[in-house]
Amino acid sequence: MLQVILITLGSSLAIHPVLAQEKINLPAYSQAYDESRNPFDDARAAIVLASKTQRNILIEIGGNWCVWCQKMEVFLTKNPDVNNALHQAFVLLKINVSEHNDNHDFLKSLPPVVGYPHIFVSTNTGKVMLSKETGEFIDENGEHSRNAWLMFIEKWQMSQNSENLTRISAE
Repeated sequence: MLQVILITLGSSLAIHPVLAQEKINLPAYSQAYDESRNPFDDARAAIVLASKTQRNILIEIGGNWCVWCQKMEVFLTKNPDVNNALHQAFVLLKINVSEHNDNHDFLKSLPPVVGYPHIFVSTNTGKVMLSKETGEFIDENGEHSRNAWLMFIEKWQMSQNSENLTRISAE
C-alpha cells in the first residue's frame, strides 16, 4: 500500500514539476503581503516566471490587517488541493495595501478595487483579463467554497486565455 502511495506521489510530481518545485520554494511576492516590497519589481518578476512556466498571473490585493484576506489564506491552507491547483495554474502576486503603504502608483494602473481581498487575473504578458471581488467565492454559510475556487481556477488558467480574451473583447 505504501509503495502505491509513493508511486502515485512520484508520478504526480513528475506530471507537475513546476508545482512540485514551487510548493517548496514560492517567490517572496507569492507568500505574504509585505509593505516593504516594490510591486513594480515583483510584477516584472512574476511576468518572467509566468512566461517561463506558461501560467497566468493572479494578482491578489490585500493586507495583513484584512480579516477576509486572512480567512482566504486559512481556507487555502486547509484545502491543499485547491491551493496546489491555484499555484499550478497561476503565479501568485500579492500586493500589499496598508496604512503605511497603499501602493497607489501601482494600483492606479488597474481597474478600481472596491473591497479586500480583490483579485485580478492577467496573462503572462501582464494583460489584465479579469477583476474579481472575492466575496463571490463565499457560500451561503459564509465560508469559502471549494467548488467556486476550483471552477474559477479551471476557467481562468492559461489554457483558457484565447476564450477569455475573446469574451473580454466582446464586452
